[in-house]
Amino acid sequence: MSTAPSPNILGIRHHSPACARLVAQRIRALKPAYVLIEGPADFNDRLDELTLPHRLPVAIYSYLSSDDMHRSSWSPLAEHSPEWQALQAAHEVGAQGRFIDLPAWHNAFSDTENRYADVADAEHARHAEAYEDALTQALSVQGRDALWDHLFEEDHASGQALDELAQKLATYFNHLRPADDPGSSGNQAREQMMARWIAWAVAQSGGAAGRVLVVCGGYHAPALARLWQAMPGDLPATPQPSKSEGQTSENAANSEALSADQNGTEARFGSYLVPYTFKRLDAFAGYASGMPSPAYYQWVWECGVDGAAARALEGVVRRLREKKLPASTADLMAVHLRAQGLARLRGHAQPLRSDWLDALAGALVKTALDAPLPWTYRGPMRVGTDPVLVEAMDVLAGDVVGQLAPGTPQPPLVESVRSELAALGIVLRGTLELDLLRDADRAKSQALHRLRILGLPGITRQHGPKQALSGERAEVWQLSEPLEQQAALIEAGAWGATLIDAARAKLEDRLRRAQGRIAPLAEGLNQAAWAGLAALSRRLLGELQSAMANEPRFEALAPALGLLHTLLRHGQMLGMADAPVLRVVIEAGFDRALWLLEPPAAVALAEFEPHLHGHMALRQIVADVLAGADSTHSLDHPAPLRIEPARALAVWQRKAADATAAPVSRGAALGAALSLAGRGSAAEQGTSEGMDVADAMHHAMHLLGTLPAPVLGDALTGLLALAREALSSEPAFATGMDHMVQALDHADFVQALPSLRAAFAWLPAQERGALADQVLALHDAAGLPRRVLTAPGDGTFSAEEVAQTQWAEQAAMEALAAWGIGVEVGAGAGADK
Repeated sequence: MSTAPSPNILGIRHHSPACARLVAQRIRALKPAYVLIEGPADFNDRLDELTLPHRLPVAIYSYLSSDDMHRSSWSPLAEHSPEWQALQAAHEVGAQGRFIDLPAWHNAFSDTENRYADVADAEHARHAEAYEDALTQALSVQGRDALWDHLFEEDHASGQALDELAQKLATYFNHLRPADDPGSSGNQAREQMMARWIAWAVAQSGGAAGRVLVVCGGYHAPALARLWQAMPGDLPATPQPSKSEGQTSENAANSEALSADQNGTEARFGSYLVPYTFKRLDAFAGYASGMPSPAYYQWVWECGVDGAAARALEGVVRRLREKKLPASTADLMAVHLRAQGLARLRGHAQPLRSDWLDALAGALVKTALDAPLPWTYRGPMRVGTDPVLVEAMDVLAGDVVGQLAPGTPQPPLVESVRSELAALGIVLRGTLELDLLRDADRAKSQALHRLRILGLPGITRQHGPKQALSGERAEVWQLSEPLEQQAALIEAGAWGATLIDAARAKLEDRLRRAQGRIAPLAEGLNQAAWAGLAALSRRLLGELQSAMANEPRFEALAPALGLLHTLLRHGQMLGMADAPVLRVVIEAGFDRALWLLEPPAAVALAEFEPHLHGHMALRQIVADVLAGADSTHSLDHPAPLRIEPARALAVWQRKAADATAAPVSRGAALGAALSLAGRGSAAEQGTSEGMDVADAMHHAMHLLGTLPAPVLGDALTGLLALAREALSSEPAFATGMDHMVQALDHADFVQALPSLRAAFAWLPAQERGALADQVLALHDAAGLPRRVLTAPGDGTFSAEEVAQTQWAEQAAMEALAAWGIGVEVGAGAGADK
């Protein structure tokens, strides 16, 4: 055990201006030989990058990525961060600065995105909460942040005041974490690492007092004061990933390096500086630790508490007036008076952040609050927060975006993306229209879809087909280069060195996180097709097969099946065309989809569209098999899937005849059977003879005639969605529908109208026009233009409202007639007879 003089261990709260002033003053006063800072030790060889003229805030972004896992974490640094001031002051006095914490991709950070979150175990969280609750009650303060300001964030200009601050911080953190609290396993590993660095620095200092100063989160300070004495004095090795996934070994880490996971595939890990923003730093945007309202505390650092208040109030009033919210001169005077009064009541030498915010709420919010004041709790603002308070909190959070100095090292992906965009002639500015049938535009589309998979800001697809292999040709992109784009691109470098590799790795990780759900897995393959990502992991196809077997909902399974079938037939760009594994997946999924469709079940209105798309997918697969049964098989015309069309048709026929099934499902089932009539042989279809047009009309009208008025349109929706080509062009369909609607009484017509209108929305505009011509001809009005029936209303009343009004008018006329009171058509009001 070491007998050397104890190091100066300063426990701080991350991003606290008061703590930053204390750290800078102590380093300048003591001039230590070593300044040890909580931060990623794998970045020590590159600390010079932090001396470049960056515009803060910035963050050290660390990552570990392989085929089976992805971890990432940020270590943010603002000008008012104690860690940043420690680095600057150490450089100023000639001290050796060192980061002493584990790399951010270590197991200790497996569930932590922000290093400075100081996430403790549940037991410590309960103890800390009880201690802080007792303090807030004793001091009549509301909220953890108001408590911190009350205790520590007043101006500390003199050395005596800073000494007092140091003592108060030590007392606070010692009570926050009991001496017998070992912390979580992750925090124990981190503290062992930091304690070893402290022991090394003390040994290097030759035993002189005051030569080692440590800056760490207050949660760790009491433990480090105990642990370092039991540690050896040799230089700690920085862990790096080993061949066993998720483990670490004691080897030096480079800025970007390659290891291997347990399957022998490469694992990428490293750290880079990235621009950061005050919005990301703000606790109310989800950051788990540190100070909220970073713009306000930056002003405190620059101007002191009074200066920060002036800038905050000026910014809030300007924002409220821009948003046309109440902020008069009288309101401003009331805010000042309230803030001064609250500060005196609370014992503050000058109004602090919570005083000003409480004063703003008291003076500017004129109605009852539907949500708690947002500065009294942690986390995102709750629904119902008053707009005045939302804008005030946004001003105090700030919109500052960091910027890296020229020459800052960046991952290979950044240059790869710039080169690829330049080679394709893509400029990230304005609107880009692409013709997907042209090879050059298709290549541009694939590059933009890869950037979209990586989540780059400024890459927005405004228009284009939903399915990658749909054959549609127009695509429109809106491109820009927002300030956040550089950070996102650097962070995306964790996924690979080139755009295609990074997009593939990111997409495969997203699909792994789908956890066996069929819809996101199938959509992921669609995204792969858009981005031209060939050779996706075969394991993902295995996961698809498992997801097919376990999916309990027809509305999720069948539409995904249709997408997979499209990839099987036309997925040459993915290397999936006629892939044996995909064939097995589709054949198994087809059988399960029919099994899920067979039982009678209600279909919720929100499920109508996926349910109908499921029928369409099954219908397309059956049609493909029937069309290919007698064709010659080759590379261009592969063998059809091994499914039984007769079984599908039998299920549809039983579904259409089942009075207990949902009307939309009955209509879709009948529509699928009608649309396949005449395709393939009777044996293949499982019928004794083909179905002619007259039979099709008879079956359709019979089904609709057996249904009550409110769900009449639901069945018609299914029919038109699956068999509109066979129905809408036939005069017999228009005649039958006209007779059916004419037969409805007023009450039934009003009830049927909404679903009927929704059903005819499945017809394209040209087909609706042709149907309108047929209806006009039936009523001897062929001379009228079709717009009489197809033109939208003027928006004053909906069709349902008009029908309701006409029904009410008719009922009133009938009631008057029953009492022997008649009204002449065209007579004035009150002209009763």
